[in-house]
Amino acid sequence: MEAVLAAINERKQAFAKLPFFEFLQDESLEPHERLAFYPAMAHWIMSFADLNKYFLRAEATAGDAHQQRVNVYSHEDDDHWRLYVEDFRKLGFHQMLDGADWLGFLWGDETRANRMLSYRLSHLITGATSVQRIAIVEAMEEAANVFFPLTLRLAEQIREETGVELRYLGHFHFNLEAEHTGAGDHDALAQIELDDATRRRTLEMVGEVFDLFEDWADEVLRFAETQLSKRTPMLAPPAAAAAAAAAAATARPEHFIKVSRIM
Repeated sequence: MEAVLAAINERKQAFAKLPFFEFLQDESLEPHERLAFYPAMAHWIMSFADLNKYFLRAEATAGDAHQQRVNVYSHEDDDHWRLYVEDFRKLGFHQMLDGADWLGFLWGDETRANRMLSYRLSHLITGATSVQRIAIVEAMEEAANVFFPLTLRLAEQIREETGVELRYLGHFHFNLEAEHTGAGDHDALAQIELDDATRRRTLEMVGEVFDLFEDWADEVLRFAETQLSKRTPMLAPPAAAAAAAAAAATARPEHFIKVSRIM
């Protein structure tokens, strides 16, 4: 598994150099403008709970230590979508479209890569052994480790400007991610022995995971740039965001409020 972990790290470094992550650090744009990508990743985020519950997790696997590690990870991420929805409302994106227009957006051409990320990962996981699922989890975690430190900075700036706490993009979720066990300690994972055929196939799987995330990053960047070029008022400026968040808090359904239950 040592070669697989090395490949994951190599792809992570390349992933971090993509234009999307440069965009998130572009100080010529206001923090809220750099979050214009946020609605485009809705399908992926909302599908992630199902990926954990119905694809990664396999509870009836007594004696399979590798699958048990994957199961622990899958439980850790079960409810993070609630945080995404919470920030979605605070940023005003729930007002972006009405009714059936959301269906056209979420299943339209401009969000295709987000759907393919969900579908292709589900397919990969279905055909993976428990050891290969560990590698897939590690690849997903390292992709997330590129993304969230950058959104954390934006969330901090927005909180300083408006008083609005973005819990998915900010410290709350970042700290949950930092507490992850992932699929296990890297030193221990590196000691897992793989035969040549399994190693080759696992490296292919890791490569596909990052290929999918690269397509995802390119797509959400295109979406953000399109909205900014149109000057579409899809994201309220900081002062308006604070007012909108306060109004949303009074009208928010019960299940949006009790995010503190997250594991």
